[in-house]
Amino acid sequence: MSLIILDTCVNCDVCEPVCPNKAISLGEVYYEINPDLCTECVGHFDVPQCVEVCPVECIPNDPDRVESREQLMLKYEHLMGKAAS
Repeated sequence: MSLIILDTCVNCDVCEPVCPNKAISLGEVYYEINPDLCTECVGHFDVPQCVEVCPVECIPNDPDRVESREQLMLKYEHLMGKAAS
Protein backbone atom coordinates (compact mmCIF):
# COMPACT_ATOMS: atom_id res chain seq x y z
CA MET A 1 0.00 0.00 0.00
CA SER A 2 0.96 3.56 -0.44
CA LEU A 3 0.92 5.76 2.62
CA ILE A 4 -1.28 8.76 3.34
CA ILE A 5 -0.91 11.69 5.72
CA LEU A 6 -4.03 12.38 7.77
CA ASP A 7 -5.39 15.80 8.64
CA THR A 8 -4.03 15.34 12.15
CA CYS A 9 -0.62 16.30 10.71
CA VAL A 10 0.94 19.15 12.70
CA ASN A 11 3.34 20.22 9.91
CA CYS A 12 6.39 19.48 12.05
CA ASP A 13 8.55 19.12 8.91
CA VAL A 14 10.29 15.89 9.95
CA CYS A 15 8.82 13.56 7.31
CA GLU A 16 9.70 15.42 4.13
CA PRO A 17 13.51 15.27 4.41
CA VAL A 18 13.59 11.55 5.28
CA CYS A 19 11.60 10.43 2.21
CA PRO A 20 14.08 8.86 -0.23
CA ASN A 21 11.67 9.19 -3.16
CA LYS A 22 10.75 12.83 -2.51
CA ALA A 23 7.11 11.75 -2.36
CA ILE A 24 6.25 14.10 0.51
CA SER A 25 5.55 17.79 0.04
CA LEU A 26 3.70 20.53 1.82
CA GLY A 27 0.14 20.77 0.54
CA GLU A 28 -2.27 23.66 0.99
CA VAL A 29 -2.96 22.78 4.63
CA TYR A 30 -0.61 19.96 5.69
CA TYR A 31 1.95 17.60 4.21
CA GLU A 32 0.83 15.19 1.49
CA ILE A 33 2.25 12.03 -0.07
CA ASN A 34 2.29 11.56 -3.83
CA PRO A 35 1.13 7.93 -4.22
CA ASP A 36 2.90 7.65 -7.57
CA LEU A 37 6.24 8.21 -5.82
CA CYS A 38 5.61 6.43 -2.51
CA THR A 39 7.13 2.95 -2.24
CA GLU A 40 6.85 2.80 1.57
CA CYS A 41 10.65 2.98 1.39
CA VAL A 42 10.78 -0.48 -0.27
CA GLY A 43 14.15 -0.64 -2.00
CA HIS A 44 15.67 1.89 0.39
CA PHE A 45 14.81 0.86 3.98
CA ASP A 46 13.07 -1.95 5.85
CA VAL A 47 10.38 0.38 7.25
CA PRO A 48 8.81 3.62 5.99
CA GLN A 49 11.00 6.41 7.30
CA CYS A 50 8.18 8.96 7.52
CA VAL A 51 6.23 6.63 9.81
CA GLU A 52 9.33 6.14 11.96
CA VAL A 53 9.85 9.87 12.56
CA CYS A 54 6.25 11.09 12.75
CA PRO A 55 5.58 12.33 16.29
CA VAL A 56 1.79 12.28 15.95
CA GLU A 57 1.42 8.93 14.16
CA CYS A 58 -0.65 10.38 11.33
CA ILE A 59 0.78 8.30 8.43
CA PRO A 60 -1.15 5.06 7.93
CA ASN A 61 -1.53 2.87 4.86
CA ASP A 62 -3.82 4.37 2.24
CA PRO A 63 -6.77 1.95 1.87
CA ASP A 64 -7.47 3.39 -1.59
CA ARG A 65 -3.99 2.49 -2.87
CA VAL A 66 -3.43 -1.16 -2.03
CA GLU A 67 -0.08 -2.37 -3.38
CA SER A 68 1.86 -5.52 -2.63
CA ARG A 69 5.53 -5.48 -1.66
CA GLU A 70 6.30 -6.77 -5.17
CA GLN A 71 4.36 -3.89 -6.75
CA LEU A 72 6.17 -1.41 -4.52
CA MET A 73 9.52 -2.92 -5.56
CA LEU A 74 8.60 -2.60 -9.24
CA LYS A 75 7.63 1.04 -8.64
CA TYR A 76 10.97 1.59 -6.86
CA GLU A 77 12.87 0.04 -9.77
CA HIS A 78 10.98 2.20 -12.24
CA LEU A 79 11.61 5.35 -10.21
CA MET A 80 15.30 4.55 -9.92
CA GLY A 81 15.64 3.75 -13.61
CA LYS A 82 16.36 0.09 -12.90
CA ALA A 83 13.26 -1.43 -14.48
CA ALA A 84 13.95 -4.73 -16.19
CA SER A 85 13.89 -4.61 -19.98
